[in-house]
Amino acid sequence: MTLKYGKTHKKGSEIMAKRRINVDEEVPKLRPAQTEEGRENQLIALANNEVEYRIRNHTASSQELVHFLRLGSTKAKLELERLKKENELLQAKTEALKSAKHSEELFQEAMHAFGIYTGNAKLIDEEDPDEPGNF
Repeated sequence: MTLKYGKTHKKGSEIMAKRRINVDEEVPKLRPAQTEEGRENQLIALANNEVEYRIRNHTASSQELVHFLRLGSTKAKLELERLKKENELLQAKTEALKSAKHSEELFQEAMHAFGIYTGNAKLIDEEDPDEPGNF
């Protein structure tokens, strides 16, 4: 296995780290993703692998290290848990609204049927003779 070392060069006033390039080993080709989300997940996995490689070889930038330190912090975990709970709450509210609408429709149908039964309401055909569909 042959290894080459990249050159250290300056970019602005900061020195870029050396990068080890493995010449003999080919990067395995990934099967194309079927969806946009799948493609995004592939790219995220590749980026995570690259950063992991740099962390293990002590060539990661301070921004990369701080990013992963923040992900592992208690505050980040609590924030993630809070977001999950908010999502559950929104789903529950949506279901409650749907249920309330359905209950209102059932109530209206029941009141109409009760009115017809007691003789206080007109049948649908008698209510509006100009309405399309009524003969």
